[in-house]
Amino acid sequence: MLFALAEWLWFWQPEATDPAPPAGAAAPPPDLGGGCAMQAGMLLVMVAIFYFLLIRPQQKRQKEHDEMLRSLRPGHVVRTSGGIRGEIVSLDERDAVLLVADRVKIHVLRSHIAGLDAPAAPAAAAKKEEPKKGDEPKKGDEGRKKSDEG
Repeated sequence: MLFALAEWLWFWQPEATDPAPPAGAAAPPPDLGGGCAMQAGMLLVMVAIFYFLLIRPQQKRQKEHDEMLRSLRPGHVVRTSGGIRGEIVSLDERDAVLLVADRVKIHVLRSHIAGLDAPAAPAAAAKKEEPKKGDEPKKGDEGRKKSDEG
């Protein structure tokens, strides 16, 4: 009903008429459709911006990820997309077997490996090196060092 009313009102509107140009004035040049070319040009610019800012970087990241998946070998420490960290025990075309903890192995899809992770630091390297006996200050040296500093 509302649409019919709007159509009826549009139909009864008076037509706009251009006033006649003065007798000595030249007629305005015809519109050659430059707006369409401008819109097409803007569309091409937007497509180029989307390509260079969104599509191309994503393709580059995907290519690097595929290369990393091809270079995986047993012994590499990896992190899955779910956040599980483990060492690769075996690989095939589709799956990878990760050693997650002592005698705990899980099978994950190769495509769900997010990236390489740093290998675990050995326990010996994690401990602080204890000072050697020659480096320890003697009982009488402590008082002397404090007096030398101050």
